[in-house]
Amino acid sequence: MRLERSPSIFQACSQWISLSLFFFYSFAPPPPVYFLRRERPVLRVISAFGKQEAERKFEALLNHLSHPPSFTTVRVNTHLASVQQVKDLLFHELQKQFNGLSVPILQHPDLQDVLLIPVIGPRKNIKRQRCEAIVGAQCGNAVLRGAHVYVPGIVSTSKFMKAGDVTSVYSDIKGKCKKGAKEFDGTKVFLGNGISELSRKEIFSGVPELKGRGIRMTEPVYLSPSFDNVLPRYLFLQNLPSAVVTHVLDPQPGEKILDLCAAPGGKTTHIAALMRDQGEVIALDKISNKVEKIKQNALLLGLNSIKAFCFDGTKALQFDMVEKAEGNPPFLPESFDRILLDAPCSGMGQRPNMACSWTLKEVTSYQPLQRKLFTVAVQLLKPGGVLVYSTCTITLAENEEQVAWALRTFPCLQLQPQDPQIGGEGMMGAGLSFEQLKQLQRFDPSVVPSWDTDIDSLRDASIEDMIGLANKDCIGFFIAKFIKCKST
Repeated sequence: MRLERSPSIFQACSQWISLSLFFFYSFAPPPPVYFLRRERPVLRVISAFGKQEAERKFEALLNHLSHPPSFTTVRVNTHLASVQQVKDLLFHELQKQFNGLSVPILQHPDLQDVLLIPVIGPRKNIKRQRCEAIVGAQCGNAVLRGAHVYVPGIVSTSKFMKAGDVTSVYSDIKGKCKKGAKEFDGTKVFLGNGISELSRKEIFSGVPELKGRGIRMTEPVYLSPSFDNVLPRYLFLQNLPSAVVTHVLDPQPGEKILDLCAAPGGKTTHIAALMRDQGEVIALDKISNKVEKIKQNALLLGLNSIKAFCFDGTKALQFDMVEKAEGNPPFLPESFDRILLDAPCSGMGQRPNMACSWTLKEVTSYQPLQRKLFTVAVQLLKPGGVLVYSTCTITLAENEEQVAWALRTFPCLQLQPQDPQIGGEGMMGAGLSFEQLKQLQRFDPSVVPSWDTDIDSLRDASIEDMIGLANKDCIGFFIAKFIKCKST
Protein backbone atom coordinates (compact mmCIF):
# COMPACT_ATOMS: atom_id res chain seq x y z
CA MET A 1 0.00 0.00 0.00
CA ARG A 2 1.18 3.50 -0.68
CA LEU A 3 0.93 6.36 1.77
CA GLU A 4 -0.68 9.52 0.52
CA ARG A 5 -2.48 12.38 2.17
CA SER A 6 -6.08 12.72 1.00
CA PRO A 7 -7.00 16.26 1.99
CA SER A 8 -10.19 17.09 0.10
CA ILE A 9 -12.81 15.96 2.63
CA PHE A 10 -10.66 17.06 5.57
CA GLN A 11 -10.23 20.57 4.14
CA ALA A 12 -13.99 20.88 3.85
CA CYS A 13 -14.20 20.07 7.58
CA SER A 14 -11.55 22.49 8.80
CA GLN A 15 -14.10 24.27 11.01
CA TRP A 16 -13.90 21.24 13.30
CA ILE A 17 -10.44 22.04 14.59
CA SER A 18 -11.02 25.06 16.81
CA LEU A 19 -14.27 23.72 18.29
CA SER A 20 -13.27 20.10 18.73
CA LEU A 21 -9.77 20.57 20.14
CA PHE A 22 -11.36 21.70 23.37
CA PHE A 23 -13.85 18.82 23.41
CA PHE A 24 -11.05 16.27 22.96
CA TYR A 25 -9.87 16.78 26.50
CA SER A 26 -11.57 17.15 29.88
CA PHE A 27 -13.34 20.17 31.26
CA ALA A 28 -11.83 21.21 34.61
CA PRO A 29 -8.55 23.09 34.10
CA PRO A 30 -5.75 22.20 36.52
CA PRO A 31 -2.51 24.22 36.27
CA PRO A 32 -0.62 24.77 34.07
CA VAL A 33 -3.23 25.92 31.56
CA TYR A 34 -2.45 26.66 27.93
CA PHE A 35 -4.88 28.60 25.75
CA LEU A 36 -5.36 27.53 22.13
CA ARG A 37 -7.76 28.94 19.56
CA ARG A 38 -10.13 31.55 21.02
CA GLU A 39 -8.60 31.20 24.50
CA ARG A 40 -10.25 27.84 25.22
CA PRO A 41 -8.40 25.87 27.90
CA VAL A 42 -6.78 22.63 26.82
CA LEU A 43 -5.86 20.62 29.81
CA ARG A 44 -3.53 18.01 31.24
CA VAL A 45 -2.91 16.31 27.91
CA ILE A 46 -1.43 19.53 26.55
CA SER A 47 0.87 19.64 29.57
CA ALA A 48 1.98 16.09 28.79
CA PHE A 49 2.47 16.41 25.02
CA GLY A 50 3.26 20.09 24.60
CA LYS A 51 1.03 22.53 22.76
CA GLN A 52 2.41 21.99 19.25
CA GLU A 53 2.40 18.18 19.45
CA ALA A 54 -1.14 18.13 20.88
CA GLU A 55 -2.40 20.27 18.00
CA ARG A 56 -0.61 18.03 15.48
CA LYS A 57 -2.09 14.88 16.98
CA PHE A 58 -5.55 16.32 17.01
CA GLU A 59 -5.42 17.59 13.43
CA ALA A 60 -4.33 14.09 12.39
CA LEU A 61 -7.25 12.62 14.33
CA LEU A 62 -9.78 14.96 12.74
CA ASN A 63 -8.39 14.14 9.30
CA HIS A 64 -9.04 10.45 9.92
CA LEU A 65 -12.49 11.00 11.44
CA SER A 66 -13.64 12.78 8.28
CA HIS A 67 -12.75 9.71 6.16
CA PRO A 68 -14.16 6.16 6.43
CA PRO A 69 -12.05 3.43 8.05
CA SER A 70 -9.72 1.49 5.75
CA PHE A 71 -11.79 -1.70 6.15
CA THR A 72 -15.45 -2.64 6.25
CA THR A 73 -15.99 -5.00 9.18
CA VAL A 74 -18.71 -7.62 9.36
CA ARG A 75 -19.43 -10.10 12.15
CA VAL A 76 -20.53 -13.61 11.25
CA ASN A 77 -23.56 -14.98 13.08
CA THR A 78 -21.83 -18.19 14.18
CA HIS A 79 -25.10 -19.37 15.75
CA LEU A 80 -26.40 -20.21 12.26
CA ALA A 81 -23.33 -20.79 10.07
CA SER A 82 -19.59 -21.29 10.11
CA VAL A 83 -17.25 -18.43 9.29
CA GLN A 84 -15.93 -20.26 6.21
CA GLN A 85 -19.43 -20.86 4.84
CA VAL A 86 -20.30 -17.18 5.18
CA LYS A 87 -16.93 -16.09 3.81
CA ASP A 88 -17.56 -18.16 0.65
CA LEU A 89 -21.05 -16.71 0.20
CA LEU A 90 -19.75 -13.18 0.74
CA PHE A 91 -16.97 -13.67 -1.81
CA HIS A 92 -19.51 -14.48 -4.54
CA GLU A 93 -21.65 -11.50 -3.51
CA LEU A 94 -18.70 -9.11 -3.74
CA GLN A 95 -17.76 -10.51 -7.14
CA LYS A 96 -21.23 -9.47 -8.35
CA GLN A 97 -21.12 -6.04 -6.71
CA PHE A 98 -17.62 -5.20 -7.94
CA ASN A 99 -18.13 -6.60 -11.48
CA GLY A 100 -15.56 -9.37 -11.07
CA LEU A 101 -12.98 -7.21 -9.27
CA SER A 102 -11.15 -9.47 -6.81
CA VAL A 103 -11.13 -7.87 -3.36
CA PRO A 104 -9.75 -9.98 -0.50
CA ILE A 105 -11.86 -11.01 2.50
CA LEU A 106 -9.74 -11.50 5.60
CA GLN A 107 -10.65 -13.41 8.75
CA HIS A 108 -9.35 -11.54 11.79
CA PRO A 109 -6.77 -13.72 13.61
CA ASP A 110 -7.81 -12.54 17.09
CA LEU A 111 -11.54 -12.20 16.43
CA GLN A 112 -12.45 -15.42 14.67
CA ASP A 113 -16.03 -14.35 13.91
CA VAL A 114 -14.97 -11.09 12.21
CA LEU A 115 -14.35 -10.61 8.48
CA LEU A 116 -12.52 -7.60 7.00
CA ILE A 117 -13.01 -6.17 3.49
CA PRO A 118 -10.58 -3.44 2.31
CA VAL A 119 -12.09 -0.11 1.29
CA ILE A 120 -10.69 1.11 -2.05
CA GLY A 121 -10.20 4.87 -2.28
CA PRO A 122 -10.35 7.73 -2.36
CA ARG A 123 -10.68 7.36 -6.15
CA LYS A 124 -9.70 10.65 -7.74
CA ASN A 125 -10.42 10.10 -11.44
CA ILE A 126 -14.23 10.05 -11.27
CA LYS A 127 -15.77 12.47 -13.78
CA ARG A 128 -18.31 14.83 -12.23
CA GLN A 129 -21.67 15.04 -13.99
CA ARG A 130 -23.87 17.97 -14.93
CA CYS A 131 -26.82 16.38 -13.11
CA GLU A 132 -26.36 16.75 -9.32
CA ALA A 133 -28.03 15.57 -6.12
CA ILE A 134 -27.34 17.03 -2.69
CA VAL A 135 -27.77 14.77 0.35
CA GLY A 136 -27.72 15.49 4.07
CA ALA A 137 -24.54 14.96 6.08
CA GLN A 138 -25.79 11.77 7.75
CA CYS A 139 -26.73 10.26 4.39
CA GLY A 140 -23.35 11.36 3.03
CA ASN A 141 -21.54 9.56 5.82
CA ALA A 142 -23.44 6.37 4.99
CA VAL A 143 -22.56 6.65 1.29
CA LEU A 144 -18.86 6.85 2.21
CA ARG A 145 -19.33 3.49 4.01
CA GLY A 146 -20.89 1.79 0.97
CA ALA A 147 -24.60 2.68 1.16
CA HIS A 148 -26.80 3.72 -1.74
CA VAL A 149 -28.82 6.95 -1.50
CA TYR A 150 -32.35 6.60 -0.15
CA VAL A 151 -35.07 9.15 -0.78
CA PRO A 152 -35.30 10.59 2.78
CA GLY A 153 -31.61 11.58 2.58
CA ILE A 154 -31.95 13.61 -0.65
CA VAL A 155 -32.14 17.37 0.00
CA SER A 156 -32.07 18.73 -3.55
CA THR A 157 -31.47 17.73 -7.17
CA SER A 158 -30.91 19.44 -10.50
CA LYS A 159 -34.21 20.67 -11.93
CA PHE A 160 -33.91 18.41 -14.98
CA MET A 161 -33.06 15.12 -13.18
CA LYS A 162 -34.95 12.11 -14.56
CA ALA A 163 -34.94 8.42 -13.63
CA GLY A 164 -31.92 6.78 -15.25
CA ASP A 165 -29.71 9.90 -15.27
CA VAL A 166 -26.07 9.56 -14.27
CA THR A 167 -25.91 11.86 -11.25
CA SER A 168 -23.07 13.29 -9.17
CA VAL A 169 -23.86 13.06 -5.46
CA TYR A 170 -22.62 15.65 -2.94
CA SER A 171 -22.92 15.96 0.85
CA ASP A 172 -24.18 19.22 2.36
CA ILE A 173 -21.87 19.09 5.37
CA LYS A 174 -23.03 22.43 6.83
CA GLY A 175 -26.76 21.77 6.47
CA LYS A 176 -27.33 24.94 4.44
CA CYS A 177 -29.14 23.51 1.41
CA LYS A 178 -32.91 24.07 1.32
CA LYS A 179 -35.15 21.05 0.79
CA GLY A 180 -36.20 20.84 -2.83
CA ALA A 181 -33.70 23.43 -4.11
CA LYS A 182 -32.88 23.19 -7.83
CA GLU A 183 -29.25 24.22 -7.39
CA PHE A 184 -26.82 24.67 -4.49
CA ASP A 185 -23.56 26.64 -4.46
CA GLY A 186 -22.67 26.21 -0.79
CA THR A 187 -20.00 23.96 0.78
CA LYS A 188 -20.43 20.44 -0.53
CA VAL A 189 -18.27 17.32 -0.65
CA PHE A 190 -18.24 15.05 -3.71
CA LEU A 191 -19.23 11.46 -2.86
CA GLY A 192 -19.26 9.89 -6.34
CA ASN A 193 -21.68 9.14 -9.15
CA GLY A 194 -24.80 7.02 -9.32
CA ILE A 195 -27.88 6.26 -11.41
CA SER A 196 -31.07 8.02 -10.32
CA GLU A 197 -33.94 5.58 -9.88
CA LEU A 198 -36.57 8.29 -9.55
CA SER A 199 -37.15 11.66 -11.18
CA ARG A 200 -36.90 14.91 -9.28
CA LYS A 201 -40.70 15.22 -9.46
CA GLU A 202 -41.15 11.80 -7.84
CA ILE A 203 -38.57 12.47 -5.11
CA PHE A 204 -40.19 15.74 -4.03
CA SER A 205 -43.79 14.67 -4.62
CA GLY A 206 -44.56 14.97 -0.91
CA VAL A 207 -45.58 11.33 -0.59
CA PRO A 208 -44.58 10.50 3.02
CA GLU A 209 -44.21 6.75 2.49
CA LEU A 210 -41.64 7.25 -0.31
CA LYS A 211 -38.58 5.80 1.46
CA GLY A 212 -36.97 3.54 -1.12
CA ARG A 213 -33.70 3.88 -2.98
CA GLY A 214 -33.37 7.13 -4.88
CA ILE A 215 -29.87 6.81 -6.37
CA ARG A 216 -27.89 3.61 -6.92
CA MET A 217 -24.22 4.46 -6.40
CA THR A 218 -22.10 3.13 -9.27
CA GLU A 219 -18.85 5.13 -8.91
CA PRO A 220 -18.38 6.02 -5.24
CA VAL A 221 -15.27 7.90 -4.13
CA TYR A 222 -14.73 5.10 -1.61
CA LEU A 223 -15.54 1.67 -3.01
CA SER A 224 -17.12 -0.35 -0.19
CA PRO A 225 -19.57 -3.24 -0.44
CA SER A 226 -23.24 -2.48 0.06
CA PHE A 227 -24.88 -4.69 2.68
CA ASP A 228 -28.48 -3.78 1.87
CA ASN A 229 -30.24 -7.17 2.28
CA VAL A 230 -26.96 -9.06 1.80
CA LEU A 231 -26.93 -12.33 3.81
CA PRO A 232 -28.99 -10.65 6.57
CA ARG A 233 -29.28 -13.81 8.72
CA TYR A 234 -25.56 -14.53 8.60
CA LEU A 235 -23.85 -11.14 8.74
CA PHE A 236 -24.00 -8.11 11.02
CA LEU A 237 -22.29 -4.91 9.89
CA GLN A 238 -20.26 -3.76 12.88
CA ASN A 239 -17.20 -1.60 13.53
CA LEU A 240 -14.12 -3.52 14.61
CA PRO A 241 -13.89 -2.15 18.20
CA SER A 242 -17.59 -2.89 18.71
CA ALA A 243 -16.83 -6.56 18.07
CA VAL A 244 -13.73 -6.42 20.30
CA VAL A 245 -15.72 -5.18 23.30
CA THR A 246 -17.99 -8.26 23.38
CA HIS A 247 -15.00 -10.59 23.24
CA VAL A 248 -13.49 -8.63 26.15
CA LEU A 249 -16.73 -9.19 28.11
CA ASP A 250 -16.20 -12.93 27.42
CA PRO A 251 -19.79 -14.15 28.00
CA GLN A 252 -20.15 -17.83 28.93
CA PRO A 253 -23.03 -20.27 28.31
CA GLY A 254 -25.58 -20.35 31.13
CA GLU A 255 -24.81 -16.89 32.49
CA LYS A 256 -27.23 -14.03 33.08
CA ILE A 257 -25.91 -10.95 31.30
CA LEU A 258 -27.14 -7.36 31.10
CA ASP A 259 -26.61 -5.03 28.15
CA LEU A 260 -27.57 -1.81 29.89
CA CYS A 261 -27.76 0.51 26.85
CA ALA A 262 -28.33 -2.00 24.10
CA ALA A 263 -29.70 -0.37 20.93
CA PRO A 264 -29.44 -1.18 18.06
CA GLY A 265 -28.51 -4.65 19.32
CA GLY A 266 -25.21 -5.48 17.62
CA LYS A 267 -23.42 -6.19 20.88
CA THR A 268 -26.52 -7.82 22.40
CA THR A 269 -26.75 -10.36 19.58
CA HIS A 270 -22.98 -10.88 19.68
CA ILE A 271 -23.19 -11.71 23.40
CA ALA A 272 -25.94 -14.27 22.73
CA ALA A 273 -23.97 -15.83 19.86
CA LEU A 274 -20.79 -16.16 21.95
CA MET A 275 -22.89 -17.85 24.68
CA ARG A 276 -24.14 -20.27 22.00
CA ASP A 277 -27.62 -18.91 22.81
CA GLN A 278 -27.50 -20.65 26.20
CA GLY A 279 -28.31 -18.45 29.17
CA GLU A 280 -30.13 -15.14 29.45
CA VAL A 281 -29.28 -11.80 27.85
CA ILE A 282 -31.27 -8.82 29.09
CA ALA A 283 -31.18 -5.78 26.77
CA LEU A 284 -32.44 -2.39 27.93
CA ASP A 285 -33.02 0.84 26.03
CA LYS A 286 -35.39 3.67 26.80
CA ILE A 287 -36.47 4.36 23.19
CA SER A 288 -39.24 2.02 22.10
CA ASN A 289 -38.51 1.84 18.36
CA LYS A 290 -34.89 0.98 19.12
CA VAL A 291 -36.04 -1.84 21.40
CA GLU A 292 -38.20 -3.16 18.56
CA LYS A 293 -35.09 -3.13 16.36
CA ILE A 294 -33.23 -5.26 18.94
CA LYS A 295 -36.11 -7.76 18.93
CA GLN A 296 -36.15 -7.85 15.13
CA ASN A 297 -32.39 -8.45 14.99
CA ALA A 298 -32.62 -11.25 17.56
CA LEU A 299 -35.44 -12.91 15.57
CA LEU A 300 -33.61 -12.52 12.26
CA LEU A 301 -30.40 -14.03 13.67
CA GLY A 302 -32.26 -16.92 15.32
CA LEU A 303 -31.29 -15.99 18.90
CA ASN A 304 -33.79 -16.97 21.61
CA SER A 305 -31.85 -16.07 24.77
CA ILE A 306 -32.41 -12.31 24.35
CA LYS A 307 -35.12 -10.43 26.25
CA ALA A 308 -35.36 -6.75 25.28
CA PHE A 309 -37.21 -4.15 27.35
CA CYS A 310 -38.04 -0.50 26.85
CA PHE A 311 -36.64 0.78 30.13
CA ASP A 312 -34.42 3.59 31.44
CA GLY A 313 -31.11 2.04 32.54
CA THR A 314 -30.65 4.63 35.29
CA LYS A 315 -33.77 3.18 36.97
CA ALA A 316 -32.92 -0.50 36.47
CA LEU A 317 -32.13 -1.12 40.17
CA GLN A 318 -34.67 -1.86 42.92
CA PHE A 319 -33.88 -2.65 46.53
CA ASP A 320 -37.10 -4.25 47.74
CA MET A 321 -39.15 -7.20 46.57
CA VAL A 322 -42.21 -5.84 44.80
CA GLU A 323 -44.74 -7.67 42.71
CA LYS A 324 -43.91 -7.48 39.01
CA ALA A 325 -43.56 -9.74 36.01
CA GLU A 326 -40.76 -12.22 36.59
CA GLY A 327 -37.55 -11.30 34.79
CA ASN A 328 -38.68 -7.76 33.98
CA PRO A 329 -36.82 -4.61 35.04
CA PRO A 330 -36.08 -3.17 37.53
CA PHE A 331 -33.78 -5.81 39.06
CA LEU A 332 -32.55 -6.63 42.53
CA PRO A 333 -28.91 -5.92 43.44
CA GLU A 334 -26.28 -8.46 42.37
CA SER A 335 -28.50 -10.12 39.75
CA PHE A 336 -26.03 -10.39 36.85
CA ASP A 337 -22.85 -12.34 36.10
CA ARG A 338 -21.60 -9.84 33.55
CA ILE A 339 -22.71 -6.37 32.49
CA LEU A 340 -21.89 -4.39 29.38
CA LEU A 341 -22.25 -0.63 29.68
CA ASP A 342 -21.75 0.73 26.19
CA ALA A 343 -22.60 4.17 27.44
CA PRO A 344 -24.40 7.02 25.68
CA CYS A 345 -21.63 9.40 24.61
CA SER A 346 -20.74 12.32 22.39
CA GLY A 347 -19.97 9.89 19.55
CA MET A 348 -16.87 11.83 18.53
CA GLY A 349 -15.10 8.67 17.39
CA GLN A 350 -17.64 7.75 14.73
CA ARG A 351 -16.37 7.65 11.14
CA PRO A 352 -16.82 9.15 8.72
CA ASN A 353 -18.17 12.36 10.19
CA MET A 354 -17.86 15.36 7.91
CA ALA A 355 -20.10 17.72 9.89
CA CYS A 356 -19.38 19.16 13.33
CA SER A 357 -22.76 19.35 15.07
CA TRP A 358 -21.75 19.23 18.75
CA THR A 359 -22.19 21.98 21.28
CA LEU A 360 -20.24 22.34 24.50
CA LYS A 361 -23.46 21.86 26.47
CA GLU A 362 -24.20 18.59 24.66
CA VAL A 363 -20.72 17.12 25.08
CA THR A 364 -20.47 17.98 28.78
CA SER A 365 -23.92 16.45 29.45
CA TYR A 366 -22.73 12.87 28.98
CA GLN A 367 -20.34 12.48 31.90
CA PRO A 368 -23.03 12.75 34.64
CA LEU A 369 -25.34 10.37 32.77
CA GLN A 370 -22.54 7.84 32.31
CA ARG A 371 -21.82 7.94 36.04
CA LYS A 372 -25.48 7.33 36.91
CA LEU A 373 -25.55 4.30 34.64
CA PHE A 374 -22.20 3.05 35.95
CA THR A 375 -23.41 3.28 39.56
CA VAL A 376 -26.48 1.19 38.70
CA ALA A 377 -24.29 -1.34 36.87
CA VAL A 378 -21.95 -1.82 39.84
CA GLN A 379 -24.88 -2.49 42.15
CA LEU A 380 -26.52 -4.95 39.74
CA LEU A 381 -23.30 -6.95 39.30
CA LYS A 382 -22.65 -10.08 41.36
CA PRO A 383 -19.43 -10.35 43.41
CA GLY A 384 -16.82 -11.86 41.09
CA GLY A 385 -18.73 -10.52 38.09
CA VAL A 386 -17.31 -8.58 35.15
CA LEU A 387 -18.29 -5.05 34.11
CA VAL A 388 -17.12 -3.69 30.75
CA TYR A 389 -17.46 0.04 30.08
CA SER A 390 -17.12 1.35 26.52
CA THR A 391 -17.77 4.44 24.41
CA CYS A 392 -17.41 5.41 20.75
CA THR A 393 -15.86 8.75 21.59
CA ILE A 394 -12.36 10.21 21.97
CA THR A 395 -12.76 12.59 24.91
CA LEU A 396 -10.73 12.12 28.06
CA ALA A 397 -13.73 13.19 30.16
CA GLU A 398 -15.91 10.31 28.97
CA ASN A 399 -13.17 7.67 29.06
CA GLU A 400 -10.06 7.72 31.27
CA GLU A 401 -11.58 10.26 33.67
CA GLN A 402 -14.57 7.94 34.14
CA VAL A 403 -12.23 5.03 34.95
CA ALA A 404 -10.35 7.13 37.52
CA TRP A 405 -13.67 8.23 39.06
CA ALA A 406 -14.94 4.63 39.18
CA LEU A 407 -11.84 3.34 40.96
CA ARG A 408 -12.08 6.15 43.54
CA THR A 409 -15.83 5.75 44.06
CA PHE A 410 -16.12 1.96 44.15
CA PRO A 411 -13.34 0.27 46.16
CA CYS A 412 -14.96 -3.08 45.28
CA LEU A 413 -13.83 -2.69 41.66
CA GLN A 414 -10.49 -3.69 40.20
CA LEU A 415 -9.31 -2.80 36.72
CA GLN A 416 -8.53 -5.91 34.66
CA PRO A 417 -6.31 -6.70 31.66
CA GLN A 418 -8.22 -7.28 28.43
CA ASP A 419 -8.20 -10.13 25.98
CA PRO A 420 -8.00 -9.56 23.07
CA GLN A 421 -5.83 -6.46 23.39
CA ILE A 422 -6.00 -4.88 19.94
CA GLY A 423 -6.26 -1.14 20.63
CA GLY A 424 -3.60 1.08 22.16
CA GLU A 425 -3.24 1.93 25.83
CA GLY A 426 -5.19 4.70 27.56
CA MET A 427 -4.35 8.39 27.32
CA MET A 428 -2.53 10.32 30.02
CA GLY A 429 -4.24 13.18 31.80
CA ALA A 430 -6.75 11.57 34.18
CA GLY A 431 -4.34 10.62 36.95
CA LEU A 432 -4.19 6.91 36.15
CA SER A 433 -0.89 5.07 36.56
CA PHE A 434 1.06 3.72 33.59
CA GLU A 435 0.08 0.19 34.64
CA GLN A 436 -3.59 1.16 34.68
CA LEU A 437 -3.33 2.83 31.27
CA LYS A 438 -1.93 -0.42 29.85
CA GLN A 439 -5.07 -2.24 31.01
CA LEU A 440 -7.31 0.02 28.91
CA GLN A 441 -7.96 -0.05 25.18
CA ARG A 442 -8.16 3.20 23.24
CA PHE A 443 -8.66 2.98 19.48
CA ASP A 444 -7.11 6.14 18.05
CA PRO A 445 -7.13 6.30 14.23
CA SER A 446 -4.68 9.22 14.21
CA VAL A 447 -1.76 6.87 14.98
CA VAL A 448 -1.58 5.76 11.32
CA PRO A 449 -0.82 8.04 8.36
CA SER A 450 -3.53 8.74 5.78
CA TRP A 451 -3.86 5.89 3.29
CA ASP A 452 -4.97 5.72 -0.31
CA THR A 453 -5.83 2.15 -1.27
CA ASP A 454 -6.12 0.80 -4.79
CA ILE A 455 -6.13 -2.71 -6.26
CA ASP A 456 -2.39 -2.64 -6.98
CA SER A 457 -1.55 -1.69 -3.41
CA LEU A 458 -3.76 -4.52 -2.11
CA ARG A 459 -1.84 -7.03 -4.21
CA ASP A 460 1.46 -5.77 -2.78
CA ALA A 461 0.34 -5.76 0.88
CA SER A 462 0.88 -8.72 3.19
CA ILE A 463 -2.00 -10.11 5.24
CA GLU A 464 -0.17 -9.04 8.42
CA ASP A 465 0.09 -5.45 7.17
CA MET A 466 -3.60 -5.35 6.26
CA ILE A 467 -4.69 -6.75 9.64
CA GLY A 468 -2.42 -4.25 11.39
CA LEU A 469 -4.00 -1.40 9.43
CA ALA A 470 -7.53 -2.64 10.16
CA ASN A 471 -6.73 -2.71 13.89
CA LYS A 472 -5.61 0.92 13.87
CA ASP A 473 -7.53 2.71 11.12
CA CYS A 474 -11.01 2.13 12.59
CA ILE A 475 -13.44 4.28 14.55
CA GLY A 476 -12.38 6.04 17.75
CA PHE A 477 -13.39 3.82 20.68
CA PHE A 478 -12.60 3.11 24.32
CA ILE A 479 -12.87 -0.02 26.50
CA ALA A 480 -12.29 -0.61 30.24
CA LYS A 481 -12.83 -3.91 32.04
CA PHE A 482 -13.51 -4.25 35.79
CA ILE A 483 -14.10 -7.13 38.17
CA LYS A 484 -16.22 -6.73 41.32
CA CYS A 485 -14.17 -8.20 44.15
CA LYS A 486 -16.77 -8.07 46.94
CA SER A 487 -20.42 -7.36 47.63
CA THR A 488 -21.61 -3.78 47.96
